[in-house]
Amino acid sequence: MIEQIRGTLLYIETETITVDVHGVGYLIHCGNPYRFQEWMNEELTVFTYQHVREDAIRLYGFRFREERKLFEKMLQVSGIGPKGALAIATSGHPGKVVAAIESEDEKFLVKFPGVGKKTARQMILDLKGKLGELLPDLNDHNEGQKPVNAVMNEREPVSDNPELDEALEALKALGYVDRELQKIKPVLSGESMTTDAYIRRALQELLK
Repeated sequence: MIEQIRGTLLYIETETITVDVHGVGYLIHCGNPYRFQEWMNEELTVFTYQHVREDAIRLYGFRFREERKLFEKMLQVSGIGPKGALAIATSGHPGKVVAAIESEDEKFLVKFPGVGKKTARQMILDLKGKLGELLPDLNDHNEGQKPVNAVMNEREPVSDNPELDEALEALKALGYVDRELQKIKPVLSGESMTTDAYIRRALQELLK
């Protein structure tokens, strides 16, 4: 297994980043590639998980080892594949995911893409009581936030539209400011599209 990759960040796309390691470009799938924007053309370390199946070998990337650990735990749940596990582990709320599982909060869990009531219940059945090893490390990465144990009954909702959120992050990376994006967000919020489609639609509005 490839545990981590250290190299120069060359490209960011809507689902992947490309990291150059001594002339070899590694394509890494990420939950939100634009989290790595600050390292563009600079050296960075990405913690990776190598997923192998009959028709593909993919690398999934994470900023922290703890996100990867949560991703690996999610893969153990029936009904959750790599894409769904990636969205959950890199949502920006890994501690809250653990808290929701421990407190059997299905309403929080079903807000993730592809997670219905049946899958949320399966997550709780499969993982409750098995995520304690993640808690200290997750607290370490929650700088400026309350510890995991403090959010057991006080959670912020997960975005109902992560594709739109990723599109807005991508537009910020292109240089658009919050004032411009807030102006077009109501137009985009009424539509259901992929991240790429949101970006194209947003650019049409911004260029009017």
